[in-house]
Amino acid sequence: MSKRRVAILGSTGSIGTQTLDVVRQHPDLFEVALLVANNSSERLIEQAREFHPATVIIANPDKYREVSEGLSGTSVEVSCGMEAVCDRVCAHDVDVVLAAMVGFSGLRPTLSAISAGKTIALANKETLVAAGSIVMKAARDRQVAILPVDSEHSAIFQCLQGVGDNRLCKIHLTASGGPFRTWTREQIAAAKASDALKHPNWDMGAKITIDSATMMNKGLEVIEATWLFDVDPVDIQVVVHPQSIIHSMVEFEDGAVLAQMGHPDMRQPIQYALGYPARLSLNNKKLDFAALGMMTFEEPDFARFPCLELAFEAISKGGNMPCILNAANEEAVAAYLRSSIGFYDIPDTIAACMARVPFLQTPTVDDIFDTNVAARQTAAQILCR
Repeated sequence: MSKRRVAILGSTGSIGTQTLDVVRQHPDLFEVALLVANNSSERLIEQAREFHPATVIIANPDKYREVSEGLSGTSVEVSCGMEAVCDRVCAHDVDVVLAAMVGFSGLRPTLSAISAGKTIALANKETLVAAGSIVMKAARDRQVAILPVDSEHSAIFQCLQGVGDNRLCKIHLTASGGPFRTWTREQIAAAKASDALKHPNWDMGAKITIDSATMMNKGLEVIEATWLFDVDPVDIQVVVHPQSIIHSMVEFEDGAVLAQMGHPDMRQPIQYALGYPARLSLNNKKLDFAALGMMTFEEPDFARFPCLELAFEAISKGGNMPCILNAANEEAVAAYLRSSIGFYDIPDTIAACMARVPFLQTPTVDDIFDTNVAARQTAAQILCR
């Protein structure tokens, strides 16, 4: 395997920092060409001084001077803004783009990287949620590989290796159940953001941790899976698996089910995407089945977690509806993190936006960006009441 030059979009977040740990373990196979962060200037400077990328970009222009001064005297080029990100991912010294920017912001640079023929290691599920048909068509047209980094989608992808022409008939998408799995609806209704941020298994950023608590994260993964694996949403079953050992399963027509298992550690799917098709050594905890004891499974509860049902509704309707769902969710989660609204105001806001924002069956790229703005404006109006 020749050395691969990696651009990490969202290098200071949870996925980005774990990606850099993978690079540390395999400096002979990976090198960092580009680091991109939104606001975390101090951490970006530290990363640049350790990994010596050709370029770093701070998306927030207000942080540019701090980063530039922090890297003065080095050979690292410093830029700012989203246009710089979109331009730089197309450069000749980038082989793989690890897309881990949070939310809708990851769409434009991912499309730019696809247009330049770069391999995409996709950790930003909102890219496919908002514009799945557009992104997947662009990837097919440019013959670009989109390799999933989400643990569940990586598990499905791994299970499908070597199956030949045997098509899957069902995806079993596992969910931890989040911090409120055993709580009553009344208890959940009173939950604060600080409660929701206490995920039992995974160490993630604030937004995705809240999404896990509402189970919207699993809903977004359902939408992402329909595009990545070309399946109908009715053929995706969500199953709650509190131990998070089985990361997802694929069922075939003869009833055989293949599962991918491992301890909750995002470095494994990150490394698999970066090194595909090679499996590389990883300094992580290995499974001990005797010590594990048992694994349990439950049906998801749509009454306590209505966001999951809203996601199924959105992808079933198609068009720009998943984009509306995603934009409204991002606005509502931000308000919840500010303690401006209650837990169930999140699905209520999403449902209201899905009913009010104009529906388009076959949106263009421009339509998707316009929909995103319209849905955010509608959500802001609802949240201000």
